[in-house]
Amino acid sequence: MSGARRTLGFSWPALVALAALAAPRVALHDLGVVPEGTIVAALLAVGPPLCWAAAVLWRRPPRPFLTLVVVGALYGVFLAAGHQVFWDSSLGMEAPGLAGVEPGAREVLLRGAAVMSSLVTGTMVGVVAGAVAVLLSRVLPRRAGGRDVMATTCSRKLRL
Repeated sequence: MSGARRTLGFSWPALVALAALAAPRVALHDLGVVPEGTIVAALLAVGPPLCWAAAVLWRRPPRPFLTLVVVGALYGVFLAAGHQVFWDSSLGMEAPGLAGVEPGAREVLLRGAAVMSSLVTGTMVGVVAGAVAVLLSRVLPRRAGGRDVMATTCSRKLRL
């Protein structure tokens, strides 16, 4: 069993796949396909972290918070890469405060700031999703042998 699976409850490919659920939002947002403030934009923003939390609640890894922080950090990598790919069509070089800076240096500064911002944003999305998953895991009963504890308890009582 790999270290990731033992600690995080998922293999690395599964963790990357969970993070990739949020990747389409980057392209759709940066290209202006889905305008901010719409229901679709909200679903693209909230849906993937809810799926991450659901996966953690289903799998019950030993460290659910850490698992989703890692997924969020991986999402941050997707976010950073997406912003770099779609740079010219979405972000560009508009920075009035850097008007006196040489264009090459300005681009390096802005792109570097975008990468750092993306990594922090992705990780923070993982922190919030992890906190929600931990809280829900304390409220919702664990599965026993693939079934919910309450369902197992109810079926035992019915047999008596």
